[in-house]
Amino acid sequence: MSAPSANRELVQAKGVSVRFAVGRRGLRRRYLNAVDGVDLAVREGEVLALVGESGSGKTTLGRALLRLVEPTQGKVIFDGREVTDMGAAELRGLRREMQIVFQDPFASLDPRMTVGEIVAEGLAIHGIGLASDRAARVAQMLSLVGLDPEHASRYPHAMSGGQRQRVGIARALAVNPRFVVADEAVSSLDVSVQAQIINVLHELRERLGLTMLFISHNLGVVRVIADRVAVMYLGRVVELAPTRELFERPAHPYTRVLLASLPVPDPRVRQSIELLRGELPSGIDRPSGCVFRTRCPYATQECARDVPPLADRGDGRKVACIHPLAASAAATGN
Repeated sequence: MSAPSANRELVQAKGVSVRFAVGRRGLRRRYLNAVDGVDLAVREGEVLALVGESGSGKTTLGRALLRLVEPTQGKVIFDGREVTDMGAAELRGLRREMQIVFQDPFASLDPRMTVGEIVAEGLAIHGIGLASDRAARVAQMLSLVGLDPEHASRYPHAMSGGQRQRVGIARALAVNPRFVVADEAVSSLDVSVQAQIINVLHELRERLGLTMLFISHNLGVVRVIADRVAVMYLGRVVELAPTRELFERPAHPYTRVLLASLPVPDPRVRQSIELLRGELPSGIDRPSGCVFRTRCPYATQECARDVPPLADRGDGRKVACIHPLAASAAATGN
């Protein structure tokens, strides 16, 4: 495999929206806007983290990129091919190149199948290798994620949550995908195993040119593994920046609050926790204009009128804020 280009965009979301019907109000059908007009690109060979509080649309966006959830609007492009325009046969062939590690390892593993059958299933579906060789491939993948090859004969219910999650990772990586959506892939693991899995992902990225969308609420893990970070709030990306720049100089007020919640491992350091005001708005009855304005200390009447675009600031960072002074104040910590 040739070395990936640092700037080539492997996966692109262009104006992607996902909404779900949630009932009616009188004669009018009501919708939950889980993802709202997102433009996002994942560069080949990078780890792009997607962060935000629960209900921000992270998981839905990740699944929409793979067409596990159908986008309501917009399109998804993978390596120059429009995924949203593919038929069933063509999409089935693409599944080998695009895989997912689900958040819930118990619900995503078939309880009637052994671990070996689960990991080998993708190999069989895509006709990878001979049947006689697949047991060796399964053993290799289990060892890679820190499990003994003997685990292949076990069933998911006989394993711990962390072990099941590693089986899910092994299953996703068994077919040598080019792009992986990792949805809270290490959230159920203890700290030592998290470090092990992160090291495995780093190794695979270097060896295979793996490209990853890493969905997580754990900002500490994100800081270690990600090249860039996209921050989501109520279905929209509000900031996108290289990891170091985002953690050192958050430019959006929402990003600043998220980072302020990170614990500092030094009892001598007093933290000034900045709390969000108000309640998280509903994805059904969204605020007009900027979706963050109802909780933003810098909000003005203009914020209620205009939807701020995710604008390029010229330093590798994009911010959705129509008030540069507010973004500047957040970046300098004032």
